[in-house]
Amino acid sequence: MEDDQKNAPEKKEFERITVPGWVNFLIGGSAGMMSICIVQPADLVKTRMQLIGKQGGKKVSTSEVVKQIAKTEGIFGFYHGLSAALFRQATYTTGRMGCFNTLFDYHTRYYGSPIYPVRVAMGLIAGGVGAFIGTPADVALVRMTADGRLPPEKRRNYKNVFNALGRIIREEGFITLWSGATATITRAMVVNGVQLATYSQVRELLMPFLPNGMRLHVCSSIISGLVTATVSLPVDIIKTRVQTAGKGANQFQVLVNVIKNEGVMTLWSGFLPTYARMGPHTIFTFFFIEELKKLYNRLE
Repeated sequence: MEDDQKNAPEKKEFERITVPGWVNFLIGGSAGMMSICIVQPADLVKTRMQLIGKQGGKKVSTSEVVKQIAKTEGIFGFYHGLSAALFRQATYTTGRMGCFNTLFDYHTRYYGSPIYPVRVAMGLIAGGVGAFIGTPADVALVRMTADGRLPPEKRRNYKNVFNALGRIIREEGFITLWSGATATITRAMVVNGVQLATYSQVRELLMPFLPNGMRLHVCSSIISGLVTATVSLPVDIIKTRVQTAGKGANQFQVLVNVIKNEGVMTLWSGFLPTYARMGPHTIFTFFFIEELKKLYNRLE
């Protein structure tokens, strides 16, 4: 009997630090804000490429967009809209990460580690909750990052996220803060359903082969980011176009117009900066989450 136990393959359990529900929300938002400070330039380039589409029937490359921003706006041009990005993380990421981790911990405590379809469902719920809370910040972020590509006379020139939110309410009405909310929530549900479920599933599958640390985070994030970027980018592009179009824009009409006028592959324009943002953002977000959880446990 003892020999059988010695010869049996060692089962390595999925290591997960659990914390109180309210701490999940606080840690999720803090980790998102720390991460966005690193990846904001890639996010800005991605948004610009989605709005540009094609020029003269030709797709604009990532390097061309980067050169244009550096030339016309300088190095700090890559951080336009950072205040809105931080505010978005404080609302959207707080909601989505807090909700997902709370649901995950609850399921693990009472029913064991959830299977992949259940994780996807948790991600969908978390994404929807976070997106509804974060849509106003998302509208401000898209407008602020897009402002630099407009002619000077058409720029909104928001000073910061709070100035943007205030002017949107005064000039366009309170409801405008949720313009494109359906597209935003749809995109967030897709992103979170795929990203959070894939990351946690891949991390669990890789744990028998990699030690729990940075290498495990990186490998899990690379796979999760690739899958998420491929699945979510079309939804993200439609959301961006709807939010910048103003009142009356319909996401189905925007989708049809993009495919008709620019071609179906336009739905994946900006894939490289999207993946360049999503991979590192996932790496840093989950790394910061784990480290903040460890810090909380040490201080408790």
